[in-house]
Amino acid sequence: MSTSLDPTLTDLAEPLSPLPEGPQPGDVPAGGVRRRGLRHALLHGRGLVGLVLVAAVVLLGVFGPLLAPYSPTQQIKGANLLGPSAAHWLGTDEVNRDVLSRTLYGIRADLLVVFAAVPLGAVVGALAGLVTSWWSWTDVVAQRVFDLLLAFPTLILGILLTAFLGPGLLTVGAIIVAVELPVFGRLVRTSVRSIREMPFVEASQVVGAGPWWVLRRHVLPNSLEPLTVQIAVSMSVAVFVEGAMSFLGLGIRPPSPSLGSLIKDGVRLMYDAPFFAVGPLAIVVALVLGLLLISQSLAEARRA
Repeated sequence: MSTSLDPTLTDLAEPLSPLPEGPQPGDVPAGGVRRRGLRHALLHGRGLVGLVLVAAVVLLGVFGPLLAPYSPTQQIKGANLLGPSAAHWLGTDEVNRDVLSRTLYGIRADLLVVFAAVPLGAVVGALAGLVTSWWSWTDVVAQRVFDLLLAFPTLILGILLTAFLGPGLLTVGAIIVAVELPVFGRLVRTSVRSIREMPFVEASQVVGAGPWWVLRRHVLPNSLEPLTVQIAVSMSVAVFVEGAMSFLGLGIRPPSPSLGSLIKDGVRLMYDAPFFAVGPLAIVVALVLGLLLISQSLAEARRA
């Protein structure tokens, strides 16, 4: 009698291959995939266009003193409201100052406000939202403070702070910090309240981890990702805030130039020198458009 087994039973009798333990050499961590997606978003499509526009404006501001043919406050003899020419690419103003030179120096003032005040507001707001959301009573106090700041329209809040601090670059920076603080505080608070219910956070608490350790090691790293999109959006808003405050005469004090004050002068001299505001407006449009394109590409990368 034949003793051979059925082929199907023979296959079942073969030992199963062991399951892989832990990540394999070819695996890519989730964090690495996310970072690669964000990098791809910035280096392709609209993200690349936005990056190029912002980089071009930043380079003009950084190298402004080397590119400017004149000092921003120099009064040139016989150059009153001249049109664009080889000597003055953007013309001159009513007190004989070169508009190109003032525009290049004005970019530096706006970049200082955008790239200093917005990150400061983001850091302060994120820390406030991170720490206060962990305890109920501090969360209530923080939310009421955020409500108070959000109750004032941006320009009204700016006028109020200017009444106490006086006009100037520091005042514009303080206004932007005050405007962005509740935005980032509530964004981080929402992330913290969802992350602290995750199993890995509960497991850390079960084994005896304190609240500060959990905040530092688990909650904070996982709460920072949503801030990348908001920072780009807030930077574009900061450009408008500086322009509005300077347009109202509450921003950077003359004769120091800023893009907002140059646009204000261009509107005032619209009929005598219609070309005056072209340069500052083009810079503002390029900077805001670039930041918005970056924020859109980062948002799409996060959703992917």
